[in-house]
Formats: sequence, structure tokens, C-alpha cells
Amino acid sequence: MSEAPLAAIRSLPSWLLGRAAARGRSLVADALAVEGVKMWPHVVLSAVRDLAPVAQADLGRAVALDPKDLVGVLNGLQSAGLVVRESDPNDRRKNAVSLTAAGERLLERCERAAREANDALLAPLAPAERDQFTALLARISGTDG
Repeated sequence: MSEAPLAAIRSLPSWLLGRAAARGRSLVADALAVEGVKMWPHVVLSAVRDLAPVAQADLGRAVALDPKDLVGVLNGLQSAGLVVRESDPNDRRKNAVSLTAAGERLLERCERAAREANDALLAPLAPAERDQFTALLARISGTDG
């Protein structure tokens, strides 16, 4: 056998992207763990900050999280004093979610940790390559617009 094991698979962009994504998720998860936060709560905190006050259903759609799972994440965040759910001023039958001051402080620390983890992920690249790589990823993921 002259080819290295899995050479055909390992040359596929989809395989390489999957490996890079797994490494990136691991680095970010480890960085967030230092703050006592898991990935989904971090995503939800970030979305709440960007969209607040946001109806719970709209929040779930924005982060593509199943409503049952979102309720679990929000319950944990609310119990920790990081978010509040109050009646939506536009529709009293719905809950609107907002960050507390403690949630904002934690999110700032988590964002710093996530940026540092991403810097570690992209460390083999020169700054211009990082920018180009990120732009290319945005294009192929459909999130560049």
C-alpha cells in the first residue's frame, strides 16, 4: 500500500473543515469551562445581549435551538441570575428575555476567552491569512451576507 492511510478522506475540504471545527469547539469549550459556562449557554447569552429584550420563541429561532432545550438553558441562566424573563411589552402572553448585569459581566469574560481560543486555533496563520481564511469560511458557510 503506497498511500498513507485515509489519504483520500484526509484530502477532502469537508473532512479538513470538520477536524478544524472539532478542534475549535474543543478549544472554546475548554476556555468557557474556566468561566463555568458551556457552549449553548454562551450562545444564548450572546444572542440575548444582541436581541434583548427578545421573546423566548424568537430567541430559540435565532440560535436554532429546540424550544425544550432553550427552556432548560434559560432556566439555568435565570437560576444563576444571568438573565431575567419578564412579560413581553408587545405581547403579555409571551416572555421577553434580557441579560442582568451579572450576565453582561460573565458574557464579557466568555467572549474574551472565546477570542483567545480562536486566536490559538488560528495561530499557525499570519494575520492576513487569518482574515482571508475567516472571509472564505463565511462565504462557504453562507454567513457572509
